[in-house]
Amino acid sequence: MGNIKEVKFREIKRSHIGRSIAGLLFLGIILFLAFASIFGVFAFYTVDSKIRDEYQKISIKVQRDGKSSLTDYLLIDSDGNIIEEKGNNTCDLKSGGNMEFIGPVDDEALPEHIDEKIKQMEPVFSEIAEEMAITVYPDTRFPIFTRDWDGDFMVDLWKIKDVLIASVDRNRGKTEFYKTDLLRLPYWLELPQSDGTRLVCRADFVLYLRELAVIIALAAIVAVVSIILCVYLVIFLIRNLRQRKKMREVFFMDEVTGKHNWMWFLQNAESILKNRRNRGDKYAVLDIVFVNYRNFCVCHSVKEGEEMLCRVYETIEKHLDEKHELCAHHSAAHFAAMMQYEDRDILEGRIRDMIADLEKVNSDHKFNFWVGVDRIGKDRRDIDIEREYNNAGAARATITGEDSAIAFFDEKMVEEQKWIDTVNESQQKALENEEFLVYYQPKYDPRSEKLVGAEALIRWKSPVHGMVSPGRFIPQFEKNGFITKIDHYMLDHVAADQRKWLDAQKACVPVSVNVSRAHFIEEDLAEQIRDIVDKYSVPHDYIEIELTESAFFDDKNALISTIKKLKGYGFKVSMDDFGSGYSSLNSLKEMPLDVLKLDAEFFRNDDGEGRGQIVVSEAISLAKKLNMHTVAEGVEEKEQVDFLAREGCDMIQGYYFSKPLPKEEFEEKMQ
Repeated sequence: MGNIKEVKFREIKRSHIGRSIAGLLFLGIILFLAFASIFGVFAFYTVDSKIRDEYQKISIKVQRDGKSSLTDYLLIDSDGNIIEEKGNNTCDLKSGGNMEFIGPVDDEALPEHIDEKIKQMEPVFSEIAEEMAITVYPDTRFPIFTRDWDGDFMVDLWKIKDVLIASVDRNRGKTEFYKTDLLRLPYWLELPQSDGTRLVCRADFVLYLRELAVIIALAAIVAVVSIILCVYLVIFLIRNLRQRKKMREVFFMDEVTGKHNWMWFLQNAESILKNRRNRGDKYAVLDIVFVNYRNFCVCHSVKEGEEMLCRVYETIEKHLDEKHELCAHHSAAHFAAMMQYEDRDILEGRIRDMIADLEKVNSDHKFNFWVGVDRIGKDRRDIDIEREYNNAGAARATITGEDSAIAFFDEKMVEEQKWIDTVNESQQKALENEEFLVYYQPKYDPRSEKLVGAEALIRWKSPVHGMVSPGRFIPQFEKNGFITKIDHYMLDHVAADQRKWLDAQKACVPVSVNVSRAHFIEEDLAEQIRDIVDKYSVPHDYIEIELTESAFFDDKNALISTIKKLKGYGFKVSMDDFGSGYSSLNSLKEMPLDVLKLDAEFFRNDDGEGRGQIVVSEAISLAKKLNMHTVAEGVEEKEQVDFLAREGCDMIQGYYFSKPLPKEEFEEKMQ
């Protein structure tokens, strides 16, 4: 794609909304995990601090009152044997594990009735507690503690939940429900003794209503925030998708027809062609041109013209398959389409049916449409729809006339386009290197067969392409405007050659030099020609300015003014190709010409009834009455020479006497 808009489109195409969605979901997950982590940390902190407090209380109680004050305990020796037991032994000794203990004894956790003696002992317990880990054993009745992969104990919150629900159900009928604990779970703590034994006593994990309320409130906050965040993300994504859809609709909408535009066609056509499921299918890209569009707008209005474009679009759409074929408004009166086909003849038949309907989009007018077609090959890995559409446009550009028509692109057109590109790139360098050569085709008197003049013709001797005939490059020079430089180049070289021959005292004859119609927009054309010839001091009667007949249908007043100036400077002026299809007796009446050149077609393909000879005879007679000399071009046979001599033609130019000659060979003819 050549322009900036198409490049930006490809960048948009490469950006996927999935990345935005993934980013938002990732952010949502991070926030949810953050809230959940806060809740988890709080829950585990609550359990951990209760176990630590319980450990501190039991340690102080045993230190103060002895183990006999405990309801349930086990005394275990260093070998792991139970040497003393009291109460109900529900301890799972095989699943014991350590919990890290950090920090001193919490004064607030001690019972209010503890005496000063126990308080004095507090530093001792704190020191002991800080130097050892708390060993916890689960209770076989409510095994809420589980060991992790490091051997340390963790709390299974799901099991606490089940016990909590059972506890709530158990206390539901009590009047003092809100003053009592909601959950009381047994577990066992190990207290090391100074004699090497271990005292394992039962403790209770108690959860009060106020604590549960805090946990529930925190869980509710986490849940609400998570739900709000999820809802926001869903709403944001939906709005983003809807906005993106609307933007795509606007971006892909054609301003004139309200339908699909070229950007939409590019994206979807490439998508279809590159789809693996369509590998076996054949496709063709069409450039459809509404030939009469501008004239219709001039005669009516731009608004009515745009309404007609909408009808054209709708008509094209009716001839396409919605799933596999596309249509879009490209620009002005151009439409792009992509059709699926099996055979060229069937494809051409479909296009002709479409054109037949398009010609009738308006009952008051018969419109014409040109369609260029480029058939796409099966190897579509590097497909470029822009290139394929340009190929279709190149085929359409070959259509001439005004009637509806179809043209298919082929490799010959590719070669022609490459050659045109070569000519455009090489023309200036070839001019500077003087690769263009002047050839001279002699003109003879048909009665005396003497050399009486010549026409300067151009040839291109390219170091790359060899000798190139004028038919391969002159038409392109006329299209791109380079022909004006060629005209000056030819006139300059002819004047230089004439000067050389005059200095060598050769029998010089007048030489006609072609001047393109493109020059006649220049008001000082006659002065330019005069200055080039005067640079070499060549008498003006040795130079004849030859104009093509088509030039007489441009600006007539400018042409007449230039001819009069040239004649005033002493140059002869001739009309080339008279009778080639643009002939007008008015041009002979109004233009003060000196020479009339009869087109070579007059002397070819005679119908056998002598009609061509009659026309030539009358043209020569008319020229004489207008005081004009006549030159017959393209004469190749003796009978033609004899006929022209009898009719009084002044000069003959053609292969009968001589083909165009290089300068050196023409010099020999002049001898």
